[in-house]
Amino acid sequence: MINVGLIGAGRIGKVHATAISQHTGSKLVAVADVIESNASALADQYGAKACSAEQIISNPAIDAVLIASSTDTHCDLIEAAASAHKAVLCEKPVDLNLERAKACQAQVANAGVPVMIGLNRRFDRNFAAVQSAASSGEIGTLEMLAITSLDPSPPPVEYVRVSGGLFRDMMIHDLDMANFMMRDLPKTITAVGSCMVDSAIGAEGDVDTAVATLSYADGRIATIRNSRRAAYGYDQRLELLGSEGMLQVENVSETTVVKSTAQGVTSAKPMHFFLERYMDAYHAEWAAFADALDRGTDMPVTLADGVNALAMAEAATRSSESGRSVNLQDLL
Repeated sequence: MINVGLIGAGRIGKVHATAISQHTGSKLVAVADVIESNASALADQYGAKACSAEQIISNPAIDAVLIASSTDTHCDLIEAAASAHKAVLCEKPVDLNLERAKACQAQVANAGVPVMIGLNRRFDRNFAAVQSAASSGEIGTLEMLAITSLDPSPPPVEYVRVSGGLFRDMMIHDLDMANFMMRDLPKTITAVGSCMVDSAIGAEGDVDTAVATLSYADGRIATIRNSRRAAYGYDQRLELLGSEGMLQVENVSETTVVKSTAQGVTSAKPMHFFLERYMDAYHAEWAAFADALDRGTDMPVTLADGVNALAMAEAATRSSESGRSVNLQDLL
């Protein structure tokens, strides 16, 4: 049984608390949050103890720490937990500052403890099935990848201010998905962004509409489309083209009902947002972490994967701001 301490009792912390508690090999024993009432409420719900992050990290009875706190705390908590010889699953991103994330990676390497970054879309069964099929050669040599990721509505401006920008906050998932599918890092990244949805986002120096092109040394190309607004719901699609065919992931709809009448054919909208769309992926993510810990095998998503995705988001940000392509190796 893995005894787990959860740091962060907000929206995503609650998702992780459920995943931990429903996993037969894990037990949530402690919860911490900067808002003590949130920690107490979540701890009570799952029969755990509310305490501080420091108490979780120093408790010898706790085997693993799940970090779901604010991004600016991630590196400090990863390092502290690793120093205390705790296994770590930390929500993305590693940090908003690439150099700080790289320093964290170097320090954790010396500690020799397992650390996984929560890039949960790798564990969505649809994307995982495409990656497995492509890796098995079912569509031949990979040539082109297209990812569409559109939010149903923009986040509050208060969130935008601390998010690190669309490329680090939103597109980072898609950049990591490109790494997952292509099994390699791109050579260059070219990105453009604009403010088409909410002028308040632009006033904060961010964009809400963006496209990135990833160019690989062997000639392969990946494109990513992001928008903070899709009136019809949470749009999550992928196409992977190979020399012998294509693999696709379509949207997951609210229902599978299709109505056909003389007036036309209609079906349900995509699921509303990420919690609905990726809830199963969060549970699969925790199961993969716990399984790797139990077996003593490598984590399926490493700290290096998290740093690579952040470096790509940094490259996309710089490209969008400068109007020039950015060589990824200049940042790694």
